[in-house]
Amino acid sequence: MAAQEAAQSQQTQGVPESRILQARQANASWLTDPTVFAVNRKPAHSNHRYFLGEATEPKQNLDGEWKVNVTQAANVDVENAPFAAADFNDAGFGAINVPEHLQMAGYLKNKYVNVQYPWDGHEDPQEPNVPENNHVAIYRRSFTLDRPLAATLENGGTVSVTFHGMATAIYVWLNGTFVGYGEDGFTPNEFDITEALHVDGDNVLTVACYEYASASWLEDQDFWRLHGLFRSVELAAQPRVHVETVQIEADYNPSMAAGTLNATLQLRNANDAATVKAKLRDANGTVVWESTQCANETITLNSGALKNIAPWSAEEPTLYELTVLVVGHDGPLVEKVVQRVGFRRFRIEDGIMKLNGKRVVFKGADRHEFDAKRGRAITRQDMIDDITFCKRHNINAIRTSHYPNQEYWYDLCDEYGIYLIDETNMETHGSWVANNIETPETAVPGSKPRWEGACVDRINSMMRRDYNHPSVLIWSLGNESFAGEVFRAMHAHAHAIDPNRPVHYEGSVHDRAFDDVTDIESRMYAHADEIEEYLKSNPKKPYISCEYMHAMGNSVGNMDEYTALERYPQYQGGFIWDFIDQAILDSNGRMCYGGDFGDRPSDYEFSGDGLLFADRTPSPKAQDVKQLYANVHMTVDASGITITNDNLFVSTADSTFVLRILADGKPVWSSSRRFDVAAGTSEHVEIDWPIDDYRAGAQELVLEASQQLTSACDWAPAGYELSFGQCVVAGGKIADTVTAASAASDGAITLGRWNIGARSAGREALFSLAQGGMVSYKLGEREFVLRKPLITTFRA
Repeated sequence: MAAQEAAQSQQTQGVPESRILQARQANASWLTDPTVFAVNRKPAHSNHRYFLGEATEPKQNLDGEWKVNVTQAANVDVENAPFAAADFNDAGFGAINVPEHLQMAGYLKNKYVNVQYPWDGHEDPQEPNVPENNHVAIYRRSFTLDRPLAATLENGGTVSVTFHGMATAIYVWLNGTFVGYGEDGFTPNEFDITEALHVDGDNVLTVACYEYASASWLEDQDFWRLHGLFRSVELAAQPRVHVETVQIEADYNPSMAAGTLNATLQLRNANDAATVKAKLRDANGTVVWESTQCANETITLNSGALKNIAPWSAEEPTLYELTVLVVGHDGPLVEKVVQRVGFRRFRIEDGIMKLNGKRVVFKGADRHEFDAKRGRAITRQDMIDDITFCKRHNINAIRTSHYPNQEYWYDLCDEYGIYLIDETNMETHGSWVANNIETPETAVPGSKPRWEGACVDRINSMMRRDYNHPSVLIWSLGNESFAGEVFRAMHAHAHAIDPNRPVHYEGSVHDRAFDDVTDIESRMYAHADEIEEYLKSNPKKPYISCEYMHAMGNSVGNMDEYTALERYPQYQGGFIWDFIDQAILDSNGRMCYGGDFGDRPSDYEFSGDGLLFADRTPSPKAQDVKQLYANVHMTVDASGITITNDNLFVSTADSTFVLRILADGKPVWSSSRRFDVAAGTSEHVEIDWPIDDYRAGAQELVLEASQQLTSACDWAPAGYELSFGQCVVAGGKIADTVTAASAASDGAITLGRWNIGARSAGREALFSLAQGGMVSYKLGEREFVLRKPLITTFRA
């Protein structure tokens, strides 16, 4: 196997990295060798920001128009790679934007399948092999190096190229020189290109992006099978003295109301630096802690107990900023590192997940990165829109189903306050299920040693990148990939890097011998009574539904059965499948689902099961979710309101409560009040509703209380409603109608030519002979039937 070539084990912070090959020439066999998943790739590291001097960020974006040619794998010679030469004639190539999917640009066909692999039936490759009908996209782009990067290189630094998202495997060349090979396209593939780079003049970057590789067996997610360079490509220069990676622990002790900052920095060429200065500032820019120490290969920062630290939570996402200055021997500032910090403690204590000492309930959704026009090549505005939807609909948690998301998403979750389950890029559903029959012996990765390196590498890459984000509370090993010894290795690796955050994996329910690979009991689509049975069994682990409700069509109707389980301390919420419909807007302006592009096999409209429609407009069922996920609940009656505040940390003092009376649906009275109900408490507030002023003129009065934002915030304007409560009071007109009807006869039936009518006690119903059902039901003058009720049975 190619894995037997010269290899080097990388080490970072004392934790063994997965094996990464070093090679000077490409090898075609890597595509079907699961033990080869990265060649010449730089070790994974944190995504901290760094600057040359005070303000120069040495990065160069390579997004924009590239040249591309899509062909069959049989036509591509990656070992000699004539197409990678700088002077190769690419006049016959087409154009494509990066980031963009090959499918969206019209170079490949859209394919949607859920469990099965997309090649099934057309071909039958056995893992780790791939179909012969395998496309390759040859990308080429010319660039000249920006001056800050060139200057860094001239001063002894290095330059790397990073592919932030691609599918499914890439070979990379610069100016005809082989740079590296990478898989796992949902975490960065970064390669050092220093030796091949022209500091002055043109450079030609070439990428061979393969539709299928052995990695495809690990990426059988329920999504459109989209390929190409779908996230940004960028160059970055690193000065000779460089902070390679930062790992931060920002703990919060709720009993002492104090925070502790511990950080470990790995410094390259530390002997060329004199000192490392660190400062921690609050949101106002006030320095709350600082230190200075001699430069060393490993820098350890330890603040000790910091009093009056404001903790981070989704309710109050308070962030601090850590600045690290690396100073040279002769005094100049060599590098500045900036990292946002949130102080919080998340632990499993006595079988319950607690944030800053309080039991947390995840009111969550499973989110694919998706847009109807761009597929998974979503923009920053798409992400802002998604986070706004979450906050406006009381969604406090997201599972990054089923792969790490773009880095900017984590920044937004830190800033706005969203809890994350960060999920490894892995799903192998089709390898161990066929026609609803489980076949554990065929499961990938199972307990097969050849897959262990790639799987451990995937969770390692995710954790190294995302470690410092306070929004990340839980690491997930992946999705629907059965169980096996490989998951034990992943679980052990995760806890070796991070002993504090819990590790999640649902797949162990299929083989309880591997219950130890998850710290949380996690199930999919379990009925509420089944969950309750678990909660009553004195369990050792907290419970979440990593997928539930399945928000397809007119669904989410019995969600209250699940939120009612919050009365059990170890029930800690769930994640609705899923966030947004996966529908693609075609060239004719139609929203298309699986099968609409002639893709076979296909799982058809199963791609549409989101709380948002594909154009990002909320579906009607999102209102049900918003109310049931609300942190503040109001029970209204004629005497007042009972306000129950389920927030963990914030009172209702910043909310305005708008009281209303609706007469037959029309507002006739309103009053705004402020009530300060502490977090975790319930309080009854007496209200002198002026009911008698409006009873006589209405059939129905509705007493309503609405919790609204008093002031505008980043995600909603002042007056935005978070939650409401209502009760109905009979009006005077109904009483008059019923009294009059009671004095009349017991009822009457009219047999008409088209309809049968039935009347009694102020009510009338019409049954249509032509349509075969009830077409009208009136109480007094109020009509309750819009059209004949019909049963929809497509899900049955």
